[in-house]
Amino acid sequence: MLMSVVFWSVLGLLAGFVANEIVSGRGEGVFLDITLGIVGALLGGWIFHAVGAPGVTGVNVWSLFVAVFGAVVFLLIWHAIRSRVSRT
Repeated sequence: MLMSVVFWSVLGLLAGFVANEIVSGRGEGVFLDITLGIVGALLGGWIFHAVGAPGVTGVNVWSLFVAVFGAVVFLLIWHAIRSRVSRT
C-alpha cells in the first residue's frame, strides 16, 4: 500500500512537472506539480476512456503519457481561466 502511494506520487510529480514545462516553461512547486499530475491522470484517463483507448493502466510509460496529456489539457484550461479572472 505504501509503495503504491509513493509510486503514484512520483508519477504525479513527473506528469505535473512535464506538463508545466510544456505549457509554461517552469514548475509550480512540488505540491502543485503532484496535484496537477494526479488531476491530469484522472482527466487524461477519462478522455482516453471516452474515445475508446486505455487510460491509466498502472505505473508505466503509457500511464505517464496519459497523465501528462491530461495535465496539459488541465493546465491550458487553468491558465485560460486564471488570465480571464485577472483581467477583470
